[in-house]
Amino acid sequence: MSLTATLTELLTPIVESAGFYLEEVLIANPGNHRILTCVVDGDKPLNLDEVTVVSRLISELLDESTIISDAFTLEVTSPGVDRPLTKRRHWEKNVSRVISMVMNDGTLLTARLTELRANDATFVENIKGRMKTHTVVLLDVERAQVQVEFSRKDEE
Repeated sequence: MSLTATLTELLTPIVESAGFYLEEVLIANPGNHRILTCVVDGDKPLNLDEVTVVSRLISELLDESTIISDAFTLEVTSPGVDRPLTKRRHWEKNVSRVISMVMNDGTLLTARLTELRANDATFVENIKGRMKTHTVVLLDVERAQVQVEFSRKDEE
């Protein structure tokens, strides 16, 4: 088993016990130093206090473990906005956000996710002020990610 897989297996229970999800474990070796990055997410965006709590839990567990014997730097972070939507909970968390999608047939759609159901979702696309509703089967989405909105008129 790879070091990344071993660490993921070790760290997942402690992260989940704190009420979060371990999205990814990354290991970088710049020069002769090792950086361990744990990407942690929740049902809502994590705040700094929550990241600190998870960081301490992971650090304590790694201090007790012999999996990594040499010096390393631990980084705990939340997923960036550019992270792809790959799991159901990613979609659930982003209802009401604008999503850019590449469909399996290569077509593109950028629209607001307004409703999520078991197998499909409703999106509303703004085409020069005219709203067009789309029903998209989630299995037809090849790739999707949230788009950054700097100001939303409905949140003023």
